[in-house]
Amino acid sequence: MVIFKYGQTEIDHLSQRDPMLGKAIATIGMIERELYPDLFAALIRNIVAQQISKQAAATVWNRIVAAFGVVTPAKIAAADIATIQQLGLSLRKAGYIKHAAEAVIDGQICLEKLPHLSDEQVIAQLTQLPGVGVWTAEMLLLFSLARPDVLSWGDQALRRGLRNLYGLEDLTKDQFYRYKKRYSPYSSVASLYLWELA
Repeated sequence: MVIFKYGQTEIDHLSQRDPMLGKAIATIGMIERELYPDLFAALIRNIVAQQISKQAAATVWNRIVAAFGVVTPAKIAAADIATIQQLGLSLRKAGYIKHAAEAVIDGQICLEKLPHLSDEQVIAQLTQLPGVGVWTAEMLLLFSLARPDVLSWGDQALRRGLRNLYGLEDLTKDQFYRYKKRYSPYSSVASLYLWELA
């Protein structure tokens, strides 16, 4: 299992910039989050996970793996939408997944190039795909490309973690981005702890 690597440098930075987060980090300890280096499988996994619970997403993903084995663009593109849908997906999501596979095969999206692009460029590339929004692209940045500075406004659990940490009733986009700036350049590590706090 490949895990997201971080250490004392990131912890010291976050603790100095934000003593409340620092206290939470000290209480929780080190977090091991698995990375998914296969970019295509990770992209499909992230599309599956949109707007459903973690548990539901895991169930559907396990069905996809059981049906296809190694999840490749060729296998997904060759399947019809009804077959994909039967694995527990909406018709719309099944279409997004098939379209993503076709886009990789025809070269519209070149996954091999993503590691060499900036975060913004990766997001711009991936969000060309139907059904792939900023959140989906950001999860790929964090959990496949292990980028250090990802804190996703589109993630409800992260926002809940922030509200829990600071005792906030509400959280505006401006506040959110102020926190991100405070955590930068290690906001990915902050994300790991905020998910725990959610």
